[in-house]
Amino acid sequence: MSILVVGSVAFDSVSTPFGTAEEVLGGSGTYFSTSASFFTAVNLVAVVGEDFPAGHLEFLRQRNINLDGVSTMAGRTFRWRGEYGYDLNEAKTLDTQLNVFAQFKPQLPEHYRDAEYVFLGNIDPELQLEVLKQVVRPKLVACDTMNFWIDGKRDALLKTLKHVDILLINDAEVRQLAQEANIVKAAKAVLAMGPKTLVVKRGEYGALLFSAHGVFAAPAYPLDEVYDPTGAGDTFAGGFIGYLASVRDDSDAAMRRAIIFGSVMASFNVEAFSLERLRTLEFDEISARYRKFQLLTQFDGLEG
Repeated sequence: MSILVVGSVAFDSVSTPFGTAEEVLGGSGTYFSTSASFFTAVNLVAVVGEDFPAGHLEFLRQRNINLDGVSTMAGRTFRWRGEYGYDLNEAKTLDTQLNVFAQFKPQLPEHYRDAEYVFLGNIDPELQLEVLKQVVRPKLVACDTMNFWIDGKRDALLKTLKHVDILLINDAEVRQLAQEANIVKAAKAVLAMGPKTLVVKRGEYGALLFSAHGVFAAPAYPLDEVYDPTGAGDTFAGGFIGYLASVRDDSDAAMRRAIIFGSVMASFNVEAFSLERLRTLEFDEISARYRKFQLLTQFDGLEG
């Protein structure tokens, strides 16, 4: 079952304590699509400039990502420059050049409109809602957002959230959206806004799943080496939604497995800059790390 994803395709320039990368492939749509493609086919909607290399597009096609919805406009591709200190949970943005992304108006090809699984990447909530209006009868809609939209377009975001089944955001964004410091109370407030499920991405501290079934917590996978956390959240979302679409199941049990698959994909992503680790990743490695995740949290019950 294919997934419809709308997001950015970009060039990233990143500096971490462990190295630098200049003008490498990035963007929320790119990371999500590549991650999800390990589980199912993906239909991507995005915009790039005339300077975008054909080799990058070919890489995406080879990952079973349909690019019929990717348009090329006159101008330069979206660019982001950022740096991380030893606290890899927080990026410092040094420069953002929207370029052609500033004029992005998502138009779905006709054969995208019957999508059952939809992921709305981190774009203007008004555009997110416009995308949903073009989809006939989605089975499951997932959404990402950020502090910029929570502050700047709150009313539009709240309208979009009424049509969303799963919201995936980080813990700071949950607190900001709910205007509540306690994460449990904040999660309840966010669920009352429309989403049936809230996934809280917590970087190196793992992820939380809130729904009517209760709370599920998963750790992050402990790694010897972390080079670049850029795109980890979108890679997590790709693994999470990709798994759900592949099994066509949104039960609580499936959601819990999806959290682990999302965490597995994010753990591979941070092992190299850009998408370099995902380029060489095999599904056998994904399965093996999933099993290792089980051992991280396995413990015996109390006797007596």
